[in-house]
Amino acid sequence: MRSKVWLEVDGEPLLGEGRERLLRLIEQEGSISAAARAMAIPYRKAWSYLENMEKKLGFALVERHKGGARGGRTTLTAEARSLLARFDELKNGVQAFVDGRFGEAFGNAAGEKR
Repeated sequence: MRSKVWLEVDGEPLLGEGRERLLRLIEQEGSISAAARAMAIPYRKAWSYLENMEKKLGFALVERHKGGARGGRTTLTAEARSLLARFDELKNGVQAFVDGRFGEAFGNAAGEKR
């Protein structure tokens, strides 16, 4: 059994599967443009997601670091990492609840009904 969790502010999406992936890819790749390429979305769309989230949250999600010969690097802020950690906790808690309710309704083995 699977569930999806996302956060909204005033009925508008704040953080869900796609935006979470964007943040994780920025941290992994060190670049918004590389993260956008990995997701097959335009850079402008990725940047729009970030700006929108930052506006709703009231804090920065990324830090840009200027670089030398290899160029700069973009990393997540401490607040963004904390947001992702809390989002993970929320998703894990929801999934544990869903798993428990599934077990109560259908038993532990497929086809085994209580």
